[in-house]
Amino acid sequence: MKQLRKSKRPVVLTVKRQAAAVVQDAGAYQRLLDVAAKADAREGIRQGLEEARSGKGRPVREFFAGFKAKRGLPG
Repeated sequence: MKQLRKSKRPVVLTVKRQAAAVVQDAGAYQRLLDVAAKADAREGIRQGLEEARSGKGRPVREFFAGFKAKRGLPG
């Protein structure tokens, strides 16, 4: 734990000289989760834009008309 606090870097725990687990400072782990979430959101946006450019998908009015009809909503 002292090494974690001091270095703020992950520590690899081994069993029979094989990596078995990684222990990481909670703050560093949260930062990693934040970075991963941003990367995931960016990738989703990139894919959506790519699909729109290639003509996939459907017009928003068409989508909402079907959505409302399926659920019996006025509109």
